[in-house]
Amino acid sequence: MKRVLTALILAPVVLVLVFLAPKWLITLAVAAVAMMAAWEFLGLAERCAAKPPRIAVLVAIAMLFAGNYEWPDQTTSILGILCVGLIAYCTFRTPVERVLADAASSIFALFYVGFTLMTVPMLREQSNGPSLVTFLLCVVWAGDIAALYVGRMWGRRKLAPALSPNKTWMGSAGSVAGSVAVAGVLLGLAALLAHWDSARLSFVDSPWWYWLLLAAVVNVAAQVGDLAESALKRSAGVKDSGNLLPGHGGMLDRIDALLLAAPVLWYAQVIH
Repeated sequence: MKRVLTALILAPVVLVLVFLAPKWLITLAVAAVAMMAAWEFLGLAERCAAKPPRIAVLVAIAMLFAGNYEWPDQTTSILGILCVGLIAYCTFRTPVERVLADAASSIFALFYVGFTLMTVPMLREQSNGPSLVTFLLCVVWAGDIAALYVGRMWGRRKLAPALSPNKTWMGSAGSVAGSVAVAGVLLGLAALLAHWDSARLSFVDSPWWYWLLLAAVVNVAAQVGDLAESALKRSAGVKDSGNLLPGHGGMLDRIDALLLAAPVLWYAQVIH
């Protein structure tokens, strides 16, 4: 019940931001989420004998989002500069026996949480940006819900027992089906709302089959992202990354699927 109530409260707020918020507010909101998730990840790293400079990493993530907001064409260069800065910081401010672990976990946090989530405001700024972000969120959410219920009802064969013992092959297949189904619903809804310009929900720039195929690809990326975060938590010996969201664990637990799904959608659009 806590899980359901948390989702019912957060989902409408997120969708309102997607459709109505200005660029600076979207960027600020996603950056705040990234920084909270990074804080939790750095806590996991500390359980693995590292002690990364938390404040320096959060500052680097904030600067990455700010740089992308002001100079979107220079994002790769900004990321490189920040990585070099974190290496230098760890070199001179960390005990020498811990430099490798601290620098590696700091840079990984910047990339794993900051760089990947930065694609969300980048998607939002495309010509059909609100539709793309809505597609991303609904595909990931629907896949998560379908995997939960299909896996509980019919799941037998474990998908990756060493990483996540509750996930099954049947649940994984149900997750893909759920994502494709909700993509179809979005396409139908966009067609119904086509005469309402204020709705801003449009997928007419590509054929219907492209969006259904893309939903399956994004779903697979989301499932890999979920398993990757599970592997990180098991490596650190914890069940949840935090307890920020009732029924969901920490912020990193809630967005783990997005960390791979968002950049996959972004690069799929770029290639397309």
